[in-house]
Amino acid sequence: MADEPAARRPGGRSARVRNQILTATAELVARDGIDHFRYEDVAELAGVHKTSVYRNWPDREALVVESLIHYVEDLASIADTGDIDHDLADYLLSLANALQTPFGRTLAHALQPARHSTIATLAKVLELRVAAMQQRVDTAVERGELPSVDSAFLGEMISGPVHLIVDRGSRPVTRADVERIVSVVLAGIRATARD
Repeated sequence: MADEPAARRPGGRSARVRNQILTATAELVARDGIDHFRYEDVAELAGVHKTSVYRNWPDREALVVESLIHYVEDLASIADTGDIDHDLADYLLSLANALQTPFGRTLAHALQPARHSTIATLAKVLELRVAAMQQRVDTAVERGELPSVDSAFLGEMISGPVHLIVDRGSRPVTRADVERIVSVVLAGIRATARD
């Protein structure tokens, strides 16, 4: 038994190193923008050797996409409690809380399409959030919680005001704000469906 190699733990050190690299990359993208971060800086910030970065992500865009997906994973999820109004309000509050952090504000600024040339990177990252929203809205339509609606349009309608409040920076987004946004948008969608 003593001569047998130790079984690899799922995750373990490899998962920890991977997480450190992805977190460091997202921080550097937020600080320097997509076009200006360097692998050497990622390795230094992550506390790993730069070969660990190159070996796992020989393609720079793949590293950026994965790091930003890693960062927005929580933003991409939306609960399904059976109450679409409540679920959308929770989703918006989670989005607002992330955007209101110094890191979230900096990252959102760095990701503005006009500020970098890697538009495809941003599109890949945002696809997760859009897909989660569409799935939840489609489920709500199937259950009769909502009339038939373009889920991408609905996502834009409810998230736009949150981005506006955060961008202004004059006050934090509150639970009352997101509930009011969801209420107004869904009331409009439900009213136009009856016409």
